[in-house]
Amino acid sequence: MSLSATLPLPDTAPAQKPRRRTTGARGPWGYTVAGIAILAVLLFPLYWMLNVSLQPSGSAAQTSWFPFSLSLEGYSTAIDDQGANLVTSLVISVGSVVLSLLIAAPAAYALAQFKVRGAGIVLFGILISQMIPGIVVANALYSAYNDLGLLNSIPGLILANSSAGIPFGILIMRSFMGSIPPSLTEAARMDGAGPIRAFFLIILPISRNALITAGMFTFLFTWGDFLFALTLTTNADVRPITLGLYQYIGTYVSDWSTVMATAVLSSVPAVVLLVLAQRYIAAGVTGGAVK
Repeated sequence: MSLSATLPLPDTAPAQKPRRRTTGARGPWGYTVAGIAILAVLLFPLYWMLNVSLQPSGSAAQTSWFPFSLSLEGYSTAIDDQGANLVTSLVISVGSVVLSLLIAAPAAYALAQFKVRGAGIVLFGILISQMIPGIVVANALYSAYNDLGLLNSIPGLILANSSAGIPFGILIMRSFMGSIPPSLTEAARMDGAGPIRAFFLIILPISRNALITAGMFTFLFTWGDFLFALTLTTNADVRPITLGLYQYIGTYVSDWSTVMATAVLSSVPAVVLLVLAQRYIAAGVTGGAVK
């Protein structure tokens, strides 16, 4: 018997390289085109608002697709008539942010770091409060404000809008503060810092992203509020921009250039703040998701 008959012969066939799965060129381009089309549909109302605001006074239905003849008359009229309302909305929004963070930050810290009895019930109540329709809260506040003399006042609107910002801020900041290692606060206490000092020196700097996120959403809630402004104001002494724009449409229904200019001016603060705080908001929302 020969040796070649007993030993297996080596495989002399060339090894085949694994085939790479190639993606057709139409796939990525198709997704890109679809994304651009969806984005164009979503942004078209904003473009049309800006386009009409730069056109001469007239009906929006007769406006050309591009502002060939630019005119700033609408912005001039809007600033003269709605400038005070813009300042009022800015004061109310900033005040609501400050009040909401002053209450929500310590409450979130206590619920996250301390063993508070009944903390689950408190969180459940906070969550339920977010589900109450705004019209119910507005009607209840109207009766209370009428007795307290807070109707047609900036502090009254700040308190009303904070009723939505405080629960949301507690939920956002508690999830973030719950992911902070207890060893940090324990080290601060060993150095002689009490709970309040540790909160201001350790917890708040670390929770910057969560604070900015909660403050930004509270600002947006308040800036776009219409229900509280309509229910809790009965005259023109205190009028946020949302209510001013609503009443503006009835006055300048034939001059959509001024109406759209007011809408553009009311959108600028929110857009600027979102652009500046975008990365902080993304980090604050996802910061407490993974421990």
